[in-house]
This record gives sequence, C-alpha cells and structure tokens, in this order.
Amino acid sequence: MKIFSTKHAYQTPTASGAEKHRALAFGLLLAACAATSSPAMAAYCSGTPEPGLDWSECTKKNLMLPSSELEGANLSGTDFSLTDLSGSNLTSANLEKANLVRAWLAGAKAEKANFARVEAYRSSFANIAANGASFAGAELQRADFSGADLTGANFEKAEVGRVTFKGAVLTGTRFSLANLSRANLSGATFEGPLAFDQAFMFLTHIEGLDLSAAQGLEQAQIELACGDDKTKLPDGLTRPAGWPCDSD
Repeated sequence: MKIFSTKHAYQTPTASGAEKHRALAFGLLLAACAATSSPAMAAYCSGTPEPGLDWSECTKKNLMLPSSELEGANLSGTDFSLTDLSGSNLTSANLEKANLVRAWLAGAKAEKANFARVEAYRSSFANIAANGASFAGAELQRADFSGADLTGANFEKAEVGRVTFKGAVLTGTRFSLANLSRANLSGATFEGPLAFDQAFMFLTHIEGLDLSAAQGLEQAQIELACGDDKTKLPDGLTRPAGWPCDSD
C-alpha cells in the first residue's frame, strides 16, 4: 500500500508554477521600462531648440533660452516658468496651457502663435510681435505688453487684470468677455475698432483713447472705467461725472 505525502505535494513547486513566476517578473520589468519612456520623460525633452520640435509637457523652467528658434514648435503644456525666451522666434508655435509665470518673452516674434489658456502672471511680453496671436482664456495678471504689436490678437475670456499696454499696437484686438480690471490701455495706439463686448472694465485705464469706433462698449462699462476729458466714446455713451479717477 502506497502512502501519499501531503508535505511534498504542497511544498514542492511544479515546473509550470516556476515558469509563471518568471513570466510575471518579466512582465513587471517590461511595465517599468514602459513607464520610464512616457512622453513627459522622453528623450526629446532634452533636445536643443529648433523649428517644429515637440517639447509638449516638458519641464523647461528657470533656463536661459534667448533667441531660440522655435517656429511652429509644439510647446503645449510646457513649463517655461522663470525662463528667458526673449528675442525668440515663436511664430505659429503652439503654447496652449504652457506655464509662462514670470517668463521673459520680450522682443519675441510670435505671429499667429497660440497662447490660449497659458498661465503668465507677471511675465514680460514687452515689444513682442504677436500679430494674430491667440491669448484666449489666458491668465495674464500683471503681465507687461508695453510696446507689443498685438494687431488682430485675441484676448477673449482672458484674465488681463493690471496688465499694461503702454505703447502697444491694438489695431483689431479683441477683448470680448475679458477681465480688464485695472488694466492700463492708456498710451496704446490703434486704427479701427477694438472689441469690448461684455468685458469687465473695473478701473480700466482708457485715458486719452479715441474709442469712438469701439465695438461692444456699453454705458455700464464706461461707468466702471477710468477716462478723462480726452477720452472719446462711441455715439450714445456719455462721460461719467467721476472722471478722471482718483489715483489708484
């Protein structure tokens, strides 16, 4: 009579069981390798600037990248906070949702670039050439657009509080539904109409501007804004008694 040993039956792994363990370990290794090669960590993030490159979702913060050639580049979601991009060529580049907080883009070329929904608090866009560029939905509080060429640019639904546009060219610029609280448009130049429909203009500085051809302006907006006796308004709107505003 043969006696069946349960001890060996449960303690000795079968050959097929060992193979399964090895296969599982190999699968986990492959998964780990795949994770390290995700797009955000891919080798292209360490490449040098060149037209048409893909730096989407890369981290490029606190770098010196002046005069970079980035025409047509995909820079969506890229972190450029505190980075110097002054004088760079960003023509037709896509920077949607990029982080440009305290970044320098002074003197950059950005015709038809996409800055939609960027975060650019206290950033410098001074003297940027951004004809036809989109800043729709962008967070631009306290940014500097002094001397910028913003002909045909779109600031629809953008947060433009305390932004300065001194000396900027605003021909055909659209501020529809934008928050222009305490923004300074005084000293800007433009030919033809600007669009202000449903823009919030609390203490927006429009001193000295000829807005007689402006589109979408209503008396309620004018009552909130800051003008002076040189400000020209569209037909049907009147200068508030509180102009000029007290010093802010």
